[in-house]
Amino acid sequence: MSLTLVDGYNLLHASGVFGATRGARGLESSRTALLDHVADLVGETAPRVLFVFDAAKAPDGLPGKIVHRGIRVWFAREYPDADSLIEEILEEERSPASITVVSNDRRLQLAARRRGAAAISSDAWLADLRRPRKAADPGADKPPEPGPGEVEHWKRHFGID
Repeated sequence: MSLTLVDGYNLLHASGVFGATRGARGLESSRTALLDHVADLVGETAPRVLFVFDAAKAPDGLPGKIVHRGIRVWFAREYPDADSLIEEILEEERSPASITVVSNDRRLQLAARRRGAAAISSDAWLADLRRPRKAADPGADKPPEPGPGEVEHWKRHFGID
């Protein structure tokens, strides 16, 4: 199973998605707005997405791990920054080729490639998610059915009665 490992605050800054709340709860509001936005975009693949957020200076009571609308979220409480936790996840992964790291941070992109994982910038990943997808309906690309006048026209054209 593939895993998309997201540098949370890096994506937040690249996304332009911010919560409505300002002040002490502003960061939490922005995280939630970003996670909601991404959950809407990734749909059923949400369980294959793991966000990692910096949390070294987080207030007491912030959990280490949560699940938000299917997306796994880890807070790097015991690490100097999210990058350090992401690098540890990469090092401990038995099949790093199944991981895609999402970050504009060159340090993380290099760490991913060194382990054989893919790396994509936050901007490019989000742009890809936001790009409209073709409908899953196999008939979605079919032209519309011809109207009665068109059918008669083509019957005459091909000499069909």
